Amino acid sequence: MSHTAAKSAGPKIAIVTGATSGFGDAIARRLVAEGWRIVATGRRRDRLDALVEALGGPDVVHPLCFDIRDEEATSTALATLPDAFANISVLVNNAGLALGTGAAQDCDLEHWRTMIDTNVTGLVTITRLLLDRLIAQRGLIVNLASIASNWPYPGGNVYGGTKAFVKQFSLGLRSDLSAQGVRVTSIEPGLSESEFTLVRTGGDNAAYDALYGGADPLQPEDIAETVRWVVSLPSHVNINSVEIMPVSQSWAPFKIHRDTLS
Repeated sequence: MSHTAAKSAGPKIAIVTGATSGFGDAIARRLVAEGWRIVATGRRRDRLDALVEALGGPDVVHPLCFDIRDEEATSTALATLPDAFANISVLVNNAGLALGTGAAQDCDLEHWRTMIDTNVTGLVTITRLLLDRLIAQRGLIVNLASIASNWPYPGGNVYGGTKAFVKQFSLGLRSDLSAQGVRVTSIEPGLSESEFTLVRTGGDNAAYDALYGGADPLQPEDIAETVRWVVSLPSHVNINSVEIMPVSQSWAPFKIHRDTLS
């Protein structure tokens, strides 16, 4: 049997979490353009409905409106999938967020919990709930991590820790699922322009403009194209991880704190 014949016949179905903005919205649109049916998840019903309308209607995109931090809501939503969208072969774990840019000693503990509940607990919950389907389809898991999983920076603290978990979890999934023919990829973007930064800064447009001004950052469409490439590869090829930066971004010297000499 050829490598590409390993997947079962039928429509190509992917689930994209956090599909109501940024990377998730762009990924859903890119995959639909490649002939995929999409299960789109998110907390904002109006945006999900707009996505369904924009991408061809309910035969192409099936919306699931729930908060990924809520295990019961996640399980219930997945249990309602119609037969036409049930045989999911690709899970794109995109839902995630950062809250705050301050030093650890100045941070809001509730912000930390929200990041952990979303970026870690929510991600592992939906992954576990879908594993049987993905194994049956010899499918693919794409986890959206970050360069923050590899490179610390001031103010990254818990956000970076959650993304380091996502990267390591991806490697652990690879180890467990290789015998089942399930592929796992961690995608680790650098400076990217999206609603993410407005959420992180509490809607601070000045901070948004200062971060991206003159930098020519990555766009959601760049990440969507990377996901499209990963899912289009033959079933015997696994991309373990992809770290992506805009050309303008590179590594700074190590930070050194110096006491003021009197």
